[in-house]
Amino acid sequence: MPGRIFLANVGANAVHRFSSPIFADGTFEFLPIPEEPQIDGSHAVRYQDLRSHYQHGKDLKEHIPKRLWKVSTHNDPEFETFTYGDNCEANARAASLKRLEPGDFLFFIVRLVRWTAGSSTGDHGFYLVGYLEIEDVLRDVRARPSAGEMARFGANAHIRRGLWDSDLWDGFWVFGGSRNSRRFHHAVPVTRDLAQGAFRSADGSPWRWDGGRTDLQVIGSYTRSCRCVIDPGLDGNEQRATFFWDWVGRYSEAQ
Repeated sequence: MPGRIFLANVGANAVHRFSSPIFADGTFEFLPIPEEPQIDGSHAVRYQDLRSHYQHGKDLKEHIPKRLWKVSTHNDPEFETFTYGDNCEANARAASLKRLEPGDFLFFIVRLVRWTAGSSTGDHGFYLVGYLEIEDVLRDVRARPSAGEMARFGANAHIRRGLWDSDLWDGFWVFGGSRNSRRFHHAVPVTRDLAQGAFRSADGSPWRWDGGRTDLQVIGSYTRSCRCVIDPGLDGNEQRATFFWDWVGRYSEAQ
């Protein structure tokens, strides 16, 4: 039976006053949030260091405010070695990630803005950009990990922070994905249709779309915290899991 499906909301959003771009053909670039605290030296990944997923060596400055070019990013998740970290002990919104087990899937949902003719249209939407099939978990990190753990998790932003300042070995967790993990070539839209077919509230009820909120606001409110959205092992969830995976395949593999 396929593993459980978790969602984590990641990347730059309205709070940061810029967003990751999505293009007419469904391709996209992922822009992480700024690092806090700011780090420097060899452990930092600055916005000016980010490179296009599609054009080797091309920077992403045209999509990033100039004020941020030299700012260090919290480059998490990273899709080179497929890791994701969070302060699951201290951050209530990430606490449910402690339930992740090998074979589960952690999907990343991002607020993207559509770009046309080289500029932002201001038209935002939520999209799935990839996932980890959980293989390894580094729990409650309070000191520099072992050499073997560094080889597996060393590219993660939380590890980079700890290497820069030992006070930042602060109990974070890091999740490693198997070779089946993916950074999608095309972003997968998270719409009302997907939510109605696949997702439920924490109490098991359908999402509510009333109250004068836009679909974007509703989706944002239900995905603000990380949590398991589909457990195929529970009664009635297998059909929702099938709907979800079919939707992901339809859009991520679109040409």
